[in-house]
Amino acid sequence: MRRLEKGNVAKTEDNMSKKRTLVSFDWAIKNILRDKANYDVLEGFLSTLLDKDITILSVLESEGNQQDESDKFNRVDLAVEDENGEIFIIEVQNSRERHYLQRLLYGTSKLVVDHVSLGDSFKKVKKVISISILYFLFGEGENDYLYRGTTEFHGMNTQETLRLKPEKRRAVLGREITAGSIFPEYYLIEVERFHDIITKGIDEWIYLFKNSKVRPEFTSKNIQAAAEKLDLLKMPENERRAYERYMIDRASEKDMIKTARIEGKLEGRLEGNLEGKLEIAANMLQKGKYAFEDIAEATGLREEQIRELEQRKEIDDPTEDITCLN
Repeated sequence: MRRLEKGNVAKTEDNMSKKRTLVSFDWAIKNILRDKANYDVLEGFLSTLLDKDITILSVLESEGNQQDESDKFNRVDLAVEDENGEIFIIEVQNSRERHYLQRLLYGTSKLVVDHVSLGDSFKKVKKVISISILYFLFGEGENDYLYRGTTEFHGMNTQETLRLKPEKRRAVLGREITAGSIFPEYYLIEVERFHDIITKGIDEWIYLFKNSKVRPEFTSKNIQAAAEKLDLLKMPENERRAYERYMIDRASEKDMIKTARIEGKLEGRLEGNLEGKLEIAANMLQKGKYAFEDIAEATGLREEQIRELEQRKEIDDPTEDITCLN
């Protein structure tokens, strides 16, 4: 056997690193990143996103921490608290959800309430930062893949940003109190809109979310540690098999949704009339897992027709009392 020279060894190692496949991030959140030994992966991601050093103290109980077999492929989240008392929800969403923004608001609000006991001073209210990693197209257009939303107050006459009086914005634990330091903050990462072009540190993490790979030249905080800890080949055999079953089931789930859309389109064409389309839309609404745009795509109906259909209390006769047919 020909002996590899140093240069060839380096090339071989580089090729192996490029081919390395990491576990999907939703699996990592559910099964790996809850372990204190792996907090550094989350700390690296959060520090890069927020452009400040984050140290995680603990994993908190949240709705998504609980194992739910009925929703095991669509959404998984992880709630953690840092050394400054701020709470982070990191959520991975694999498919469209009809009232996604409303659920985001509910989730952050629930965490705020859950961490203040009845009778406590309101100064104990903690800031919640919600980070959503979305594997579906959420907004319109293709201008960006990373969005941030905050609460600010602006004068309706002057348009000036509200500034608190000195006694109201007195520093607590070295931080100035502002609306931004109290109200929830939201980040939306649309993975599918990211085109694998690296211009800043957070792009390296989004590349990881999209491709389950880390390039050798990536330098953002702890991302190479993520490459080591999420390496599929380094997982115990039983965990690797569980992960493979999970990915197969998730692919099957996506295929079922795609098939439902195709069948809905075909059935709608065969019916060839409004009554048939409404019947299909009603059935899809009853299942509760299809977004309006999916139903519109499958049936040819307008989204306002589907909304009106959903608002009706009884859908036994889906053709009755629909006012926006024309």
